[in-house]
Amino acid sequence: MSSSVILSKLLESFGINCTIFFVTLLCALPFGLLIAFGAMSRFKPLAWLIKTFVWIIRGTPLMLQIIFIYYGPGLLQWGQPWRELGNTGRVVAACVAFVINYACYFSEILRGGIQSIPRGQYEAGQVLGMTKPQIFFKVTLLQVVKRVIPPMGNEFMTLIKDTALANIIASKEIIMMSKEFINKGLIWPLFSTAVFFLVFCGILTLLFGWLEKKLDYFRV
Repeated sequence: MSSSVILSKLLESFGINCTIFFVTLLCALPFGLLIAFGAMSRFKPLAWLIKTFVWIIRGTPLMLQIIFIYYGPGLLQWGQPWRELGNTGRVVAACVAFVINYACYFSEILRGGIQSIPRGQYEAGQVLGMTKPQIFFKVTLLQVVKRVIPPMGNEFMTLIKDTALANIIASKEIIMMSKEFINKGLIWPLFSTAVFFLVFCGILTLLFGWLEKKLDYFRV
């Protein structure tokens, strides 16, 4: 097998990693914000329920959650929803597990950012006649974004590397593909896989560095 064919297969498999990455971000960020609001709710039973859920998700391995999401319905006699989706079922199951897991992590970062905003700014907005949504989007949100960029950047980089855990349910992402080539006696695809992740993380590093500079005008 030629080097170009191997690289093509690795790139195709890395597409699965990227799919899980972007789907997780697209869904987990808004879901995490909702969880953060629920955890800060004045309705104590709701806040307690959400905090308990977050504690369970953050306190158990992501690998275990992926296994439970994929195999759980069948073991509980709820059918085989992922297998009914064919080849994409494993990727969809992995995405569901990642979204739930990272939404809980994002929620804690967002909650910390929101609660770090001085109460006086909310009161000032109310004095100016602003509604609560206006205060949040025009006063609070930009400050929260500024404060959560560094921890979010770390989570984003962890996420792209965590996507390799999808191979636990035989989703043929790039690590699993490189293992197949290792079994054939080829070692260089493994190093190529590392380059894929390094380049992706490098792009994320540049992106977050640019975002931090763009928000330098907004001192907090």
